[in-house]
Amino acid sequence: MASYIIRRIFYMFPTIIVISLIAFAVIELPPGDFLTSYIVQLESQGAQVTEEQVASLKKRYGLGQPIYQRYLKWIWGILHGDFGMSWNWNQPVLDLLLERLPYTVILSGVTLLFTYVVAIPIGVLSAVKQYSIADYIFTTFGFLGLSIPNFLLALVLMFVFFNFFGISIGGLFSSEFKDAPWSLAKFVNMINHLWVPIIVIGTAGTARIIRLMRGVMLDELGKDYLRTARSKGVAEWKVILKHTLRVAINPIISLAGFQLPMIISGAAITSIVLSLPTTGPLLLQALQTQDMYLAGSFIFALSVLTVIGVFISDLLLAWVDPRIRYD
Repeated sequence: MASYIIRRIFYMFPTIIVISLIAFAVIELPPGDFLTSYIVQLESQGAQVTEEQVASLKKRYGLGQPIYQRYLKWIWGILHGDFGMSWNWNQPVLDLLLERLPYTVILSGVTLLFTYVVAIPIGVLSAVKQYSIADYIFTTFGFLGLSIPNFLLALVLMFVFFNFFGISIGGLFSSEFKDAPWSLAKFVNMINHLWVPIIVIGTAGTARIIRLMRGVMLDELGKDYLRTARSKGVAEWKVILKHTLRVAINPIISLAGFQLPMIISGAAITSIVLSLPTTGPLLLQALQTQDMYLAGSFIFALSVLTVIGVFISDLLLAWVDPRIRYD
């Protein structure tokens, strides 16, 4: 197991390097350079930019140097905690990352947990009770969950709760806790607001895993080794949980690594609709205003989190089924 973990960690580095190249390409995409845009923005606000300030910024970001030197300078800065400056917010990008990224991680992680906790039992029940009323209900839910976009579901829930119950479900905090320092009361308030985005974002993933779990379980339930277990007098619940589910769970675990980027991308649009303080709205604004250091850093950070999520799902899969540890 230790050698497998070491190999998987080693394989992560080339992926992260490719991700960093793509993120840096995003930074370099706009015509001209970002310093010119920044100076124009400051002058439009009535500020005076001296030649010393321009020279200092050019030196800091390596403008005028070859692109590979600028890339190495950017990576070296990231390794030392310097992601650059956000022109639009006039703040270090790292501060904005630390402000928004934790909410994205919490929301994505809890949504992933919700998805699996709900989907696996429903998928198993739907397969065991094939063609029953419960199976038809869950199948209908699965098709609806896959077909309704997350942002549309968010808009419907906001309309229903506000018009019929007078409750606003937008944001992660009530108005009195939004700018308040962290406390137990603020944490509880966040938990009370968290269930709406979890349901909205997790609906499509839950429906997808229910369909997959049902299909894999039905495929396993018809195999000979289960008939042999039943003929030996093994209890039906042991046949289902100990034998069938143990084999059927493998593709579900392997899907977790790919489910995470789906949740993050779905959370971006939903966060804009629900006014959530996650990376989605800030990333969209950064792209619209060509705040490319902020956009590139967000893309890099979220992509690295996705790689880590795939790594964790691979470890879980190796733990559940040692046969998949490749030599």
